[in-house]
Amino acid sequence: MTLGLSWSAWLSRGVAVMPMFPLSSVLFPYMPLRLRVFEERYLIMLAELLRSEDARFGVVLIERGREVGGAEQRFSVGTIAEITRLGAQEGFVGLIAQGGHRFEVTQWLDDAPHPRAEISEIADLEWDIGLGGLREQTEGLVRRTLAVASEFAENVRPPDIELSSNPVAAAWQLAAIAPLNGIDQVALLRSTSLAELLSQVSELTRDAALAYDTPWPEDDAGSS
Repeated sequence: MTLGLSWSAWLSRGVAVMPMFPLSSVLFPYMPLRLRVFEERYLIMLAELLRSEDARFGVVLIERGREVGGAEQRFSVGTIAEITRLGAQEGFVGLIAQGGHRFEVTQWLDDAPHPRAEISEIADLEWDIGLGGLREQTEGLVRRTLAVASEFAENVRPPDIELSSNPVAAAWQLAAIAPLNGIDQVALLRSTSLAELLSQVSELTRDAALAYDTPWPEDDAGSS
């Protein structure tokens, strides 16, 4: 069962305040989110969402600090998480959500009892058939880089991961699976067009690939 209203309905009600869940990872549109919620402030947030007609929350990347305990500093751009499943376990609540629309935080509010912010909409990106070549080029680059990265790093996506047949969804999925750091991902989240998004994914992925092509320094131990 999917919870919550459509984005247009959410805006039409004049609601400008969104409960927030700062995380140490970026949530992109069309991407899944799985969480184990155990902190009291977020359990309170979930209880409030379930009592409301719109069970959604915003996700932003933590700039400094930790996920647990509060007092973290946060980036101002994020993605709305649309809850699709909840399940109570011993000591925590498990949830599955889907990345939806993007937003910009206009003002952070009092965290009591949980983080909240006033937000404004970031317009959805639209597909242009002329981007087909750029999209294929970007996908090929991301997949090749993932294949190399898998030999050096853990927790990278498999290079043969399946993408959506929806070209907009696939573009965001490429942004999500590319082996990039959180700062780069936040920059991608701010994209104003799909051409910009795909171009940035390509450029940042090329930069990331250079790290795997750099030869190991020679061990000069014992040299004269």
